[in-house]
Amino acid sequence: MKKVIGILVLGLIGFSSFGQVQKSNQKQPNILIIMLDDAGLDMSAYGSSYVNTPAFDKLASEGILFNRAYTPNAKCAPSRASILTGRNSWQLDAVANHFIYFPSKFKTFPEVLGENGYFTGCTGKGWSPGIALTATGEERNLTGKSFDTKKLKSPTTEISVNDYSGNFKTFLSEVPTKTPWSFWVGFNEPHRAYEYQSGVKKGGKKLEMIKEVPKYYPDSSTVRNDLLDYAMELEYADSHVTKILEELIQKKQLENTIIIYTSDHGMPFPRVKGNQYETSNHVPMAIMWKGKILNPNRSVDDYVSFIDIAPTLLEIAGINWQQSGMYPSPGKSLVNIFNSTQSGQIDKDRNFVLVGKERHDHGRPNDEGYPIRGIYKDNLLFLRNYETDRWPAGNPETGYLNVDKSPTKSLLINLRRSGIDTKYWMLSFGKRPTTELYDIVKDPYCLNNLASDKNYSKQLIELEYLMVQKLISQDDLRMQGYGHLYEKFPFTQYRNYYENYMNGEVDNLKWADPNDYEPTFISNDGENLEPVVRKID
Repeated sequence: MKKVIGILVLGLIGFSSFGQVQKSNQKQPNILIIMLDDAGLDMSAYGSSYVNTPAFDKLASEGILFNRAYTPNAKCAPSRASILTGRNSWQLDAVANHFIYFPSKFKTFPEVLGENGYFTGCTGKGWSPGIALTATGEERNLTGKSFDTKKLKSPTTEISVNDYSGNFKTFLSEVPTKTPWSFWVGFNEPHRAYEYQSGVKKGGKKLEMIKEVPKYYPDSSTVRNDLLDYAMELEYADSHVTKILEELIQKKQLENTIIIYTSDHGMPFPRVKGNQYETSNHVPMAIMWKGKILNPNRSVDDYVSFIDIAPTLLEIAGINWQQSGMYPSPGKSLVNIFNSTQSGQIDKDRNFVLVGKERHDHGRPNDEGYPIRGIYKDNLLFLRNYETDRWPAGNPETGYLNVDKSPTKSLLINLRRSGIDTKYWMLSFGKRPTTELYDIVKDPYCLNNLASDKNYSKQLIELEYLMVQKLISQDDLRMQGYGHLYEKFPFTQYRNYYENYMNGEVDNLKWADPNDYEPTFISNDGENLEPVVRKID
């Protein structure tokens, strides 16, 4: 009974605000999701000094720029599942994890749109990595029919050859006349790997364009080059968005299309992707809907979560959540923000978001995860680590598999191995305390743990209490003493990876860090050594 009431309340709330939007547009809007893969808050609209994203900036200036948008889980598959279902990852059974089977009982908003007259499609990466099947074993297209036939020559050895904008054009040509559509542009960029130094050699970047290297890395040319290679891939994706917007204008469909441009989580660097810190979960988000978002060029400070997207899209499409067959969502439609003319904090009740993780990649005994729950509120981030005897980034002997291979990763590991520095290694790979608390305004890199600071004891208690109460209301198994069940869901591949690896039965080069980068050290003054990484041929 509780679930039915929850759905009914959500449906009533949604349709009370939908009326205002629908007055000016009786036709169902088209829906365009633009999803970057592993891009942090590095858009030029947010003030980046070394990334230029004119398409993202255009959406922000002609729509809304969200300053506090978060994913509940900073890893590809669970993050994308939250967008698609409107539920936090701990509410999705197996999809709390990575490399998993998507449970057939959870419907996605593109599936519901397809059942209600929308023509749906996708190019590139949809929900991934994992396998999605129906209850009877057929493959599911969680984001719609695939459009991936058109290819382009890649500007580097690593950027995808997928012609994202060309495939969108093909999709539009197949949409039946007077039929609303939903399309998911799933960029593979700026996911690793990168062509080393491509940012400088092919992207016109300079090391000095980076005003500040994140403080959990040494300020070296290795890290700066890695960041600029990331920037080049991010800009490449944004250039396709420009072409997509031009196609919408040419086809006279921009006016009736809501566009959501975001990323699944932070950049693929140590201590970012796969973690639950500020740079891990804080994502870029701009939404443009011509003529429907009042007073565009607004900057909004409400805490917004990925679980808010599905309720928003079903509402503007005029689809009742209760009748959709989707499980109840704790998310809140963003239509009231669209209908406002204000900037800053609009909805006083949007004053927190929840984050967390269970098991991401392979590499621990018994396929264990690293469970965390957290809450953002009042510019503070509270985190609870539930298994602090485990290695947060994965076990050392298998290569810290929850951190993607990169020059930066190899640099931090080799600095420790050589005895030059252990501080940076500890920040990215070392074990952690049970409780963490950060002031994300003063300390956006989450380096100063305030959990033992008596000046913050009241806030710490209040944050944990609110977090636990919300998680209990969402039937989080970890709050009920059954958190271990999240780790029982099988991987789609390499079950018992750790044991097989230790027995020599797994090709360790596929998952473990192959040390394909090695450190060398140069001296500018004959005394102080700066680490520089070169790729082994």
